[in-house]
Amino acid sequence: MRSLIDSSIGRLRLNGFAVGISLLVLIFIAIPIQYFGGNPYPVKMIGWIHSILFIHFLYQAYIVKEEQDWPISFVLNSLLVSLLPFGTFIFDRWLKKQST
Repeated sequence: MRSLIDSSIGRLRLNGFAVGISLLVLIFIAIPIQYFGGNPYPVKMIGWIHSILFIHFLYQAYIVKEEQDWPISFVLNSLLVSLLPFGTFIFDRWLKKQST
């Protein structure tokens, strides 16, 4: 765990995990509660958390791009995978290969 925090790629991987979990909670728990239970508060709460994590994920992707001297397409791919359910988990496998 400590080695993940020490590198920018590791921090991006951790943040990607958080973004992925928050997106899944938003889609599969909070939104059904809103539409089937009539309670909009979980979407507001989880939506805010997810938004902050999402912005930080893109910022962290930019930092990794600059440190590794990767093309801008890396940040664009990061954006794309963060919008897809389970996308950040698949992206994490690729990042793990890059960090070794």
